[in-house]
Amino acid sequence: MVMKRFDIPQVADELTMLTGFLEWMRDTLRVKAGGLDAEQLGRRHPPSAMTLGGLVTHLAWVESWWFTEIFRGEPPAEPWASFDWKADADAEWTVAASMQPDEIWALYDTEVARSREILDGSGGLDAIAVGHRKRKPGEPLSMRWIVVHMIEEYARHLGHADLIRESIDGSVGQ
Repeated sequence: MVMKRFDIPQVADELTMLTGFLEWMRDTLRVKAGGLDAEQLGRRHPPSAMTLGGLVTHLAWVESWWFTEIFRGEPPAEPWASFDWKADADAEWTVAASMQPDEIWALYDTEVARSREILDGSGGLDAIAVGHRKRKPGEPLSMRWIVVHMIEEYARHLGHADLIRESIDGSVGQ
C-alpha cells in the first residue's frame, strides 16, 4: 500500500510552509516504519542498538517534550512520567521493545495530535515557550525555534529510518 503524504505548499506564509514540512516528515516516518510486525520494528542492526520501533517512540517523546513540556510548561504525560530516566536515559527508545505495533503507533498518534493542538493554539511562530532549553536556561524560546528544531529532528532520524527499513525488507525510496 502506497501512502499519500502531506502535500507541502510551494508558496505559503511561514507557518503554513514550516508545518507543511513537519507534516510531510511525520507522514514519511509512517512510510518508513509502517506496515511492520513487532519483530521487524524491534530488529536491531549492529553495531547500532537503534530500531524502527524505538525511533517511533523516541519521536513521540520528542513531540511531547518540545510542545507539551517545553512550550506549555506542563509535566510529562504517561508513559513518560513513569519512566525511571536515571536507570535508563534512553527509555523513550527502549520502551518500544515492550510494545506491540498498534501500541507504538497509538502513542505516536496521541503525541502528534497533542502537538498539533498546541501549535494551532499557540498564537503563532513568535509565541514564547513557558519552559527553556537545558543548555540555555532562562533564555526565551519561540515556537518558531521548536518547529524548526522538530523538522531537524525528523530529518536526522528519517535518514536512520531509510537505512534500517532497507535492511529489513529492501524497501527504498522517499
